[in-house]
Amino acid sequence: MNTFQELNLIASVQKALVEENYKIPTPIQAQTIPAALEGRDVLGCAQTGTGKTAALALPILNQLGKNSRKSIPHHPLALVLAPTRELAIQIGDSFDAYGRHLKLRSVLIYGGVGQGNQVRALKRGAHILVATPGRLLDLMNQGHIKLNQLEVFVLDEADRMLDMGFLPDLKRIISQLPKQRQSLFFSATLAPKITELAHSLLDNPITVNVTPKKTSVQKIQQQLMFVERNLKQPLLQKILGGDDVERALVFTKTKRTANTLSQRLVRSGFKATAIHGNKSQGARQQALEAFRCKQVQVLVATDVAARGIDIDGITHVINFDLPVEPEAYVHRIGRTGRAGAEGIAISFCSESERKELRSIERLIGQKVPVSKEHSQAGLKAEKLEPEPRRGRQAAPVRQQAANGARPPRRRSRRAAEAATEANKGKPGQKRSKWRHIKARSQQTS
Repeated sequence: MNTFQELNLIASVQKALVEENYKIPTPIQAQTIPAALEGRDVLGCAQTGTGKTAALALPILNQLGKNSRKSIPHHPLALVLAPTRELAIQIGDSFDAYGRHLKLRSVLIYGGVGQGNQVRALKRGAHILVATPGRLLDLMNQGHIKLNQLEVFVLDEADRMLDMGFLPDLKRIISQLPKQRQSLFFSATLAPKITELAHSLLDNPITVNVTPKKTSVQKIQQQLMFVERNLKQPLLQKILGGDDVERALVFTKTKRTANTLSQRLVRSGFKATAIHGNKSQGARQQALEAFRCKQVQVLVATDVAARGIDIDGITHVINFDLPVEPEAYVHRIGRTGRAGAEGIAISFCSESERKELRSIERLIGQKVPVSKEHSQAGLKAEKLEPEPRRGRQAAPVRQQAANGARPPRRRSRRAAEAATEANKGKPGQKRSKWRHIKARSQQTS
């Protein structure tokens, strides 16, 4: 298949694709859309940024657009589940764009905001429902959503959902679906749990896997910089100060680091903001919009944004912290180099992150090239000392270990009591507080 015109899509959908300047389908689109248009179940596996949203949206719009039907209150005809609010919003925008010439109503359901507007929209009726699992189950339990008339069920980014612990919610939702339905299942990986879930969900599906065995993003220039933890921020500021950095997405491991780093960047003169799961939906959308409109140069994020951001023009992705899950590395760097463009992905690696680096390199099947500019940064990849243990003698013990001396062994409570008993009655020994109280009680009695 060479063009979208060769797809058996209705005229209204074709017109929208022309307006969106869609000409040649991606491999995942070319291999899944024809089967989905025939009503078959689909199991699609492809990397992020390969056009999976259009692959799931176009068949649904085509099927529902053939017969103009009124929406039924509380009874959607198509349901698309996504792991994050950002991804749900992105999918909803795609349905609006591709279905702009169709009389179909779509509704977004996600947490982090009040449910009033969502409930009112469901009461008016929706042909297409795009939702996150938590809020969907909540509204189902309240009786606002009923899935007994559902015709198409889509599970997007299934591997991410399992990583986020949504499996119990997914099973409860799937148990409410009618047996006669079409199911479309999309994932970036096909781990054993994903395959097991697919078998329970799909009926004789066509399986399409366009993900290479050695997972990587070819048009992204990957760079690795070995740097001590306390020198990561100066190095980041040095990189962000470069003329070639137009918009940078910086990933951290924790929400606290994301907040702290963005605040320090602002104090250093950079236009930066943060996004993570603890922020309200309004704050997250405001941060994304500011980043999309180039009001801020740097967006500091946790992995909540690794799959929910689809913004053109991100020139740099910087892994301030390496991810624990190696698959997250691929999704992170996939935020740049979108739609065939080139991008740069820079990863910082401290001594304590060597294990994560090895896991990433095993996954992508290659060594991440060490940056040539690393030596010019004036930073050495020296072995880091472990962080001191909390306690009164943490620093002295660490210092003695660094000097080669054996740290003193802490006595157990039983050994301390035995030593006290052995020294009982010797001159110059301080009596125990409890022994003193016991002696007084004996005198009183």
